[in-house]
Amino acid sequence: MIRPAWPVRFASAALAAASLALPVAATAQAYQCKAPARISVPPVKQDARTRQLPVTGYTMALSWSPEFCRTRQRSGSHATQCSGRNGRFGFIVHGFWPEGRSTWPQYCPTAQRPQPATVKRSFCMMPSASLAARQWAKHGSCMTRLPATYFKVTNILWSSYRWPDFDRISREDDLTVGRIREAFASANKGWEPSMVGVKLNRRGWLEELRLCYGKRFRPRVCPSRTFGPRDGVKAKIWRGM
Repeated sequence: MIRPAWPVRFASAALAAASLALPVAATAQAYQCKAPARISVPPVKQDARTRQLPVTGYTMALSWSPEFCRTRQRSGSHATQCSGRNGRFGFIVHGFWPEGRSTWPQYCPTAQRPQPATVKRSFCMMPSASLAARQWAKHGSCMTRLPATYFKVTNILWSSYRWPDFDRISREDDLTVGRIREAFASANKGWEPSMVGVKLNRRGWLEELRLCYGKRFRPRVCPSRTFGPRDGVKAKIWRGM
């Protein structure tokens, strides 16, 4: 299995990289969250084959929650994120993924599972215990030995981001994918638009930002499979409020 031998080094590298990304503007998401009093972490059924590959970089996938929850407000399986009982969310972490040269490693062998306390501490960035369990099993297992280290690194990077006012940007005339990239890059030191992937759904609404990192957790230019539509493509952002 090819994954970092020293979890402390893994976390330290992310902390060092995040410390270089000091905020340009002290903007933040104006959303709220409240973790449930009790969290149960479900088992994960492996749904694809194991791939053990050298890690060449990482992708932070940030889901735009208003769009995700647009049709899931009454879904029991997505209640903590979408019902409103635990707050309203802007961007949340879909996952932090290792990348390989032509594909990605996944489902590396592990007997470890995230502890409820770990998932609860991460709730505001990943408001779903089933999502957290799956992201560890499929992706984190190929990055480090311990779930707590995986979520610690993800939290370090997550906490370094500064958020443009995407509610306001959503109201701009002739909004494009390039404008979305530029907004994030302008608010975050060390980032360029070429390092920010964008995913739209089939109707042209923003689904995710995908932030591209090198092996040392420094922002890098996104590969074509992550970058998404060209800058000139029209885009829409669902505010959900």
